[in-house]
Amino acid sequence: MIPFWSDYYYLVIVLQLACIIHAFRSGNRDAIYLLIFLPGLGAAVYFVLEILPDITNGTFGQQLLRLISPNGRIREWENRVQLSDTITNRMQLAEAYAEQKHYDKAISLAQSCLNSYSTDQGIILQLARFQFLHQQYADSLVNFDRLNKMPGVRMSNVADELMYAQALEATMETEKAEKAYQRIIQVHHSLEAMYDYGLMLRKQGRNQEAKAQFERTKAEIGLHPRYIRRTIRKWVWLSRKELATLKA
Repeated sequence: MIPFWSDYYYLVIVLQLACIIHAFRSGNRDAIYLLIFLPGLGAAVYFVLEILPDITNGTFGQQLLRLISPNGRIREWENRVQLSDTITNRMQLAEAYAEQKHYDKAISLAQSCLNSYSTDQGIILQLARFQFLHQQYADSLVNFDRLNKMPGVRMSNVADELMYAQALEATMETEKAEKAYQRIIQVHHSLEAMYDYGLMLRKQGRNQEAKAQFERTKAEIGLHPRYIRRTIRKWVWLSRKELATLKA
């Protein structure tokens, strides 16, 4: 019995640590307390509610593969480009570079593709994203605006709209940034937009308005489906931190 229990004990520790790391990376700070104060049982509950859904929808395997071989996708698409130097393969390689934060390489590849297809909406959008991630905010705005001016085209992805609003804020276009944040919140009920907008308001000394945005994240997280709540609750946790300092 003792050897079996010893092996089981170490398995519980490994599961416990894996769950804590997952909770920390996903912004689920509240679950960390559960895992610490209810070892074993807390890890089992967390695994079923949080990790198992990632396994079933396929994202866990992708995350694990990137953790084990972070440059594996880069090597794969570099080989594919050597075999067939197409625009599709080059853009896939650019995405692989961006995933590993090699934004300069991603931008260079996307720009070379755009030189060949100057009106391709997908390439323009990806280039704008890469430029934003590389903190080239003015350049990213140029391409976001270029995309929005195309007939029949309008950004509808909340992540892209957030990049646009954040780029406006970073380039001191605060009035436009405020309108962009307000639109995202109204249309998408984005907790990240509420948090970012709250930070912008706080920087301007508009603390009561900032407080309202931070409190709104707590009030509106329940409006989202459970599978979405798992990915966005970190904005509630960060908002709580901001509220605590506002009250101090």
